[in-house]
Amino acid sequence: MFQKGEFIIYGNKGVCEVTDISKIAISGASRDRLYYVLQPAQDKEGRIFTPVDGQKTEMRRILNRKEAAELIDSIPSIGNLWVADERQRELNYKQAVNSCDCREWIKIIKTLWLRNQQRLSQGKKITAMDRKYFKMAEDNLYGELSVSLEIPKEKMEEYITEKVGMQMQEDAESFMEYSIE
Repeated sequence: MFQKGEFIIYGNKGVCEVTDISKIAISGASRDRLYYVLQPAQDKEGRIFTPVDGQKTEMRRILNRKEAAELIDSIPSIGNLWVADERQRELNYKQAVNSCDCREWIKIIKTLWLRNQQRLSQGKKITAMDRKYFKMAEDNLYGELSVSLEIPKEKMEEYITEKVGMQMQEDAESFMEYSIE
């Protein structure tokens, strides 16, 4: 069970703070059940009510500082999530975003960053689907790492690039050799 004041990852909503744990009097909610009251880090006005014993949406504690640093160091060794079939690709992206797994988010970011570099080099635009899932994965990953490392979210891309940028450039060059259309 999470504690009041703790930061967690809640489904594809990203980082949320547990602001309360109580029974709630809301239409449709069981009055004898405990609920987490969550405040999304990206929406200070928003509130999420979810049963403490709920299984429907994935929830987990955010990474601690050490785990976050180790994750960033491991980015070069994390693979891609490329699938040739567009329909299956979107399903895989959706599952990865909803998994609450930082490594899956990194796979999406790496895959789509590399794919977008290739498309741009061919004079093509970035697809709406790619943009959507890239942003979702990036928001979730940077939001969590920001809280874990106490670095503003807006600076996470720069921070990560400084840590692993050289390896990503090498990956991009080798990825460009293959057609992913």
